[in-house]
Amino acid sequence: MSDEEPDDEDEVEDQKDDAEEKGGDEGEGEEEKEAPEEEEEEHQVSNPLTEDHMKEGLSMLCKTGNGLAHAFVKLEAKEKELTDINLIQGFIHLRYVDLSENLLKDLSPLSGLTHLLWLKVDGNRLTSAGLDELIYLQHASFASNHIKDSNGIGHPRLVSLNLKSNEIEAITGLDPEKLSNLQTIELRGNGLKSTAGFCLPKLKTLYLAQNAITVIEGLEDLGQLTTLHLRDNQIETLDGFSASLKSLQYLNLRGNAIVQLQEVSKLLVLPMLRALVLLDNPCAEEGDYRVEVLVMLPRLERLDKDFFEEDERTDAEELRQRRREEELELEREKEREKELEETDDLVQEDDAPE
Repeated sequence: MSDEEPDDEDEVEDQKDDAEEKGGDEGEGEEEKEAPEEEEEEHQVSNPLTEDHMKEGLSMLCKTGNGLAHAFVKLEAKEKELTDINLIQGFIHLRYVDLSENLLKDLSPLSGLTHLLWLKVDGNRLTSAGLDELIYLQHASFASNHIKDSNGIGHPRLVSLNLKSNEIEAITGLDPEKLSNLQTIELRGNGLKSTAGFCLPKLKTLYLAQNAITVIEGLEDLGQLTTLHLRDNQIETLDGFSASLKSLQYLNLRGNAIVQLQEVSKLLVLPMLRALVLLDNPCAEEGDYRVEVLVMLPRLERLDKDFFEEDERTDAEELRQRRREEELELEREKEREKELEETDDLVQEDDAPE
């Protein structure tokens, strides 16, 4: 998990999603493997973190807080089949810890690592991401575990949080006062049903692809959000967006169930929206799809993977103007009909016998 972002983050994420789709067939047999895994858990042999693991995995010698001594601040102990990490409690100067691809169920020994900046525990057997508050922790990744909820995460300097490929069905417990610096959340591949639960003032990037989301709601407090990924969900309508999402520039809705192209007009409330992805929705099959979207969203710069050409903008402006004139003519026609009705009523009143 790097602090650096790719040049085109959205393109990279799309490519990742495409790669995962292609690899989907390889994972079809995973369910069949679950039973043996459960049996293995029942007979799981204890395999604790040892001095040998520490000697092999420690690196990056740095000065300690008082500047008078040195200590190793980085530990990498991946793919060791570890079942407990109690030994780590004595290494209080650790700042970077990678314990991915082990068999861990308990992270409580990390609570004493008060200098921890970066933590990666992907691919373990965790059911919770809860930890005692770590005041310097900035980047935390809990991907590919069995985490059921988002409770217990309250690290005040946390900038990025990865909970991808877990079993979370609803977002709860994300305290905006404790997580006031959180900018990126990755939640792809969970079981979320809606977008509710995010009241985070500095959140800029939110990945919610590959869930079971049907309802867009609860986004009103995300005034700094610039990127929202909702690819491969079950969204049919685009209610739930509001002008309070004043910074949103990129919205990915690929692979949902949006049938009516007119739903796109609901995105006009987003003042900074510049890039929209609607591929693999039924509405994207309509004729003149690109021009119709541009008619509804004149500020849009890119649809799907292509920027709008000048001739598309010209066609959209002409179509928009023609429809505006048709609407005005329809209004005038209605006014004339109303005047005629009022005239007929007056004539009938005059002709009425005294």
